[in-house]
Amino acid sequence: MKVIYMIAILAIVTVAGCEKELNKEPIGLITSNQDETDPKLGTVVSSVTSSYKMLASTLNIIGQWGWDDGTVLRNDFILQDIASGDMQKKWNPDGDQAWMDEFSKFNFTASNGGFNGLWSYDFEGVSRSNRAIGYLTNETVIGKIGMDEAMKNKLLAQCYFLRAFYYFDLVNNFGDVPLITKPLKNFAEAYEVATRVPQAQIWEQISADLALAKPLLPASKYIDDAEKWRVSKGAVIALQAKVALYNKKWQEVIADINELETLGYYSLNANYFDNFSVAKEFNDNEVIFAYDHQSAKTPAMGNGLCALAGWGFIAPTTNFINSFEANDPRLGYTVDVQTQNVYKIFGELNSSNKGNEDSPSNKIFIRWADVILWKAEALLETGDYPAAIAIINNIRTRARNTVTANGTITPAGTLPNRNVLSTDKTQIKDWLVKERRSELGFESQRFNDLKRWGLAKDFLKSLGVNFQDRNYVYPIPQGEIDKSGGTIAQNPNY
Repeated sequence: MKVIYMIAILAIVTVAGCEKELNKEPIGLITSNQDETDPKLGTVVSSVTSSYKMLASTLNIIGQWGWDDGTVLRNDFILQDIASGDMQKKWNPDGDQAWMDEFSKFNFTASNGGFNGLWSYDFEGVSRSNRAIGYLTNETVIGKIGMDEAMKNKLLAQCYFLRAFYYFDLVNNFGDVPLITKPLKNFAEAYEVATRVPQAQIWEQISADLALAKPLLPASKYIDDAEKWRVSKGAVIALQAKVALYNKKWQEVIADINELETLGYYSLNANYFDNFSVAKEFNDNEVIFAYDHQSAKTPAMGNGLCALAGWGFIAPTTNFINSFEANDPRLGYTVDVQTQNVYKIFGELNSSNKGNEDSPSNKIFIRWADVILWKAEALLETGDYPAAIAIINNIRTRARNTVTANGTITPAGTLPNRNVLSTDKTQIKDWLVKERRSELGFESQRFNDLKRWGLAKDFLKSLGVNFQDRNYVYPIPQGEIDKSGGTIAQNPNY
């Protein structure tokens, strides 16, 4: 038996676990294993790999069946897809995990476990990234373990990206959050950082991390052909573009995506479902960054969302289904209403992964269609209407030329091109909003889109949802506020 002492930002929690559980990384910012003064090469490399794990949909990475505290698995599908009005908890609504239903109604309190789950996963990701960065920026450690400069640079770049990625999620969901950029060695240091800093400072740190990561990565689509899932230069540039998008820096968005286009690594797949097919993973043209779920690994690395689907979770709302244009094949690839199969999550056009908690289907975070729709938005905002419409039409062309999930050809007239001569900015923006919903459904993008467009309140109220202005950011988990003794303040009106 072994006792691990940890902090989940502030709180001192004691957890006892037998050897079986110690295969899993501990929760929190401080652990008895992290303050290693003599790490080995394997320790440093594994610390980088461990930094990815908080992006997984694998079950029970944190704790064991912690439904009440929202930690059974990464809960983007709840705080993003359910909250956006695209998804409902179950095909047959029931009282199981009622806290999830609160996101579809916006009648939650700060004690809802969903907030704790997201906060815990992201700050654990920050903690692991900080630990790895601490090793990799310590020249004494690097010299002692004999790591060459090229390997060090690639590993360090991945961690800078991952820290930026976790903070991107935190700032968009919670606004001002604590900023932690080094491993915390003791409780006193933890209490020093137990305060929220302004969002602008978080955005600055995200941009700084990405700027550090970019020159350290090789100019290739993958940094390692044996491990194509690792962060690449393309992923870094794409996240830089997304940061610029969320801060309405339109010219930077265009410049970053132009740079990506120049690299020539990415294009739209001919078939829409190739983005999600298990058989096509890391052999397609479009996916830029994804978490690599794998079956039959110890510790487990499978996609636990497929297990939830087997229990009746993850269903579309009627509004989501009705939002698709007639015969749009993307609906059938996202979800088959008749069979209640969520193909986009299963990675197969059948039910073989339904209920399979060890499914190999990946979690996609950034893909090319998403990126070029960012460019379309930036072009629209800078007045280049024809170029913006051309991108929207490219997305529609790929969609209508994709055979349906049943293998049939889409009927003539499906998804006709938008009028390239339109100069009506409001109309073009409406086309863009609709296209992103159809193209990216169930990919945990919609709620953030609605918020940054300022459309969340009007749209969700049209569905009868009690969305209020305060809901543009989520509440800080009440447990974190209580444990901080008040040094972490709650968001307004919660």
